[in-house]
Amino acid sequence: MMSSIVARKGRDLQRYDNNLRLVSGCIPYRQVKCKAQNRIEVLMVSSPNRDDMVFPKGGWESDETVEEAACREALEEAGVRGVIKGNPLGVWEFKSKTRQEAGINEGGCKGYMFALEVTEELEAWPERNNRDRKWVVIDEAFALCRYEWMRDALTEFLRVIRKGKNKREHEVVVETEDNQPVTKEDEDCQLTSTNCHVNGTITMSTSYGIMLPASIFL
Repeated sequence: MMSSIVARKGRDLQRYDNNLRLVSGCIPYRQVKCKAQNRIEVLMVSSPNRDDMVFPKGGWESDETVEEAACREALEEAGVRGVIKGNPLGVWEFKSKTRQEAGINEGGCKGYMFALEVTEELEAWPERNNRDRKWVVIDEAFALCRYEWMRDALTEFLRVIRKGKNKREHEVVVETEDNQPVTKEDEDCQLTSTNCHVNGTITMSTSYGIMLPASIFL
């Protein structure tokens, strides 16, 4: 099945903070009903040409909010749509895999991670030919995390979900066109070209013509 969604290519609109490339991502999750109690599962995706399992993430561009970038990455890499739950889980600085393997010290990424409650799982999505996706329980997710910042994000995700401290939420719906493969060079922070709108009763218009709930700006 062909996907009508296409991933962005290039870095013309990429945001930077000094020499750090700004990245947005999420931990997609769902609640599974069990006999004893509901169980939380998170969705991880494989890295192209590597054995890593990671959470969806990619570069944050200048024509979108950080929340929109996180939702779009979930759609492109994992083929899921959902609702962002609250504020960022945190902000982490890390080097891309390519720079780590090359021993390059300068540069890197500054990543914002969110919790995303999945509401729809697509059969076809832009990067399905380059990535596998897998629902895992929390213990398995920790075992699959090869990087400390990912484990830290997952730990904060659990704290937020269990204590319900991230109350603010909104849903970003991403609509795009055509299918396109992902290159190894851009894998760490890959983005897509989109037309986005956010479901909400009270909205404010950004300078890019995107309508967002007023609560996002509070």
